[in-house]
Amino acid sequence: MDLSAGLQKMSVERPPAGRGAVCLTCEGICSGFQPHSWRKACTQCRCSQEEHAPSSDSEDDRKMGSLLAESRYAHLTAKVKGGDGARVYKRNRMIITNPVVSRKDPTFNTITYDWAPPGLNQKLAVLYMEQLPEERRPVSGTKGALYRRRQLMRQLPSYDQDPSKCHGLPEAELRAMALFVKAYKEEALGVAEVALPGEGGAARDDAAKQKNGKAGQDTQEPDSPANGTPGKKGEYHCEHCGGLALPDSPVVYAERAGYDKLWHPTCFVCAQCGEALVDLVYFWADGVVLCGRHYSERQRPRCAGCDELIFSEDYQQGADGQAWHKDHFCCWRCGQPISARCSCSQPSRPV
Repeated sequence: MDLSAGLQKMSVERPPAGRGAVCLTCEGICSGFQPHSWRKACTQCRCSQEEHAPSSDSEDDRKMGSLLAESRYAHLTAKVKGGDGARVYKRNRMIITNPVVSRKDPTFNTITYDWAPPGLNQKLAVLYMEQLPEERRPVSGTKGALYRRRQLMRQLPSYDQDPSKCHGLPEAELRAMALFVKAYKEEALGVAEVALPGEGGAARDDAAKQKNGKAGQDTQEPDSPANGTPGKKGEYHCEHCGGLALPDSPVVYAERAGYDKLWHPTCFVCAQCGEALVDLVYFWADGVVLCGRHYSERQRPRCAGCDELIFSEDYQQGADGQAWHKDHFCCWRCGQPISARCSCSQPSRPV
C-alpha cells in the first residue's frame, strides 16, 4: 500500500474508544478500562488512562501530526486525504532482518521497531537503539513498545493541544488555549536529531553553504564550540552528565538548544520528571529540555481532578498547593464539593 492510500484508509477508520483495555497496574483486578465522564481515569480501579494504554498506532500518529502541524517540524507530517486539512505523523519505523546461521535451510530473524530516529542510515540507527536499555527499545510487541506508547500519552496528552479533547471550554478559554498552543509551537517545541559527535546540524549547514555559494568551504575553526561542547580537540561532552561522547557513538542534538550542546541517548530526558523524551520530542525553556506535560505545567496550572490545563484565572487552590477547576474540587465517589459533608469515607483523589 502506498503512502497516500494508507493515509486515506486511516482517515476513514475511527480509533478504538479504549473501553475494556486491561489496567497494566491492576491486572487481574480491573476487568477493563471504563472511562469516567470527565476524569482521565478508570471508574473501576481509578488508575489513569496511560495505565491502561488504550490508544492505537493510528490515534497516536494523528495526535503527533496535530502537534507538529504548523510548526517548523511540519515536514514530519503528511496531509490526510479527505481530512479537512488534518495531518498525520510520518512515523519512522525500522525493520532489521538478520540471517540465522544453521545447518538447515536458511532462516531470518526480523526485528521491527515501532519508531526510529528519522534521517539516519540503518547502521547509525541501530547504534542509537543499542545505547538504550533493552526494556526501553521500542521493538514491536515488547515492553519497550508499550513503554513508548504510555509515554506518548503521559508526556504529550492530547488535551494539552486539542480543545475537542477538553470538557466544555468557554469561548474565552478556547481562545486562550489556541494562543498558548500557537506560542509554544513557535517558541519551544522541538524534535531532536541523532548524529555522531560534531555532526549535528550538518545537513542544514551544508544546505546553507550551497545556497550562499560557499559549498566546500570549511569556515569552522578546529576548536570551535559548534556541534557539541568541546574539551580537548575533538572531544565532546554530554550536556546532562558531563561525560565524554565517544566519536563513533550517536548522540542527540536539540536545535533550539543550539548545536553547541549534545546529549548521550540515555541522557536526553525531561529535566523535571527524568523520563526519556518520547520520539525525541522536547520543549526548550529556561535553558533545559522538558517533556510536553512539564513544559505546559510551567506555563499554566493543571487541574488535579481532570488533568487538563486551566485557562481560567478563577480556579480552586487546594491546601497542598494543587490547582483544581472549581467544579472538579469534589469527592471521587459522589461528586459533592470537598467543602461539603458527604457520607463517603474516601475523599477526592487527583488523577
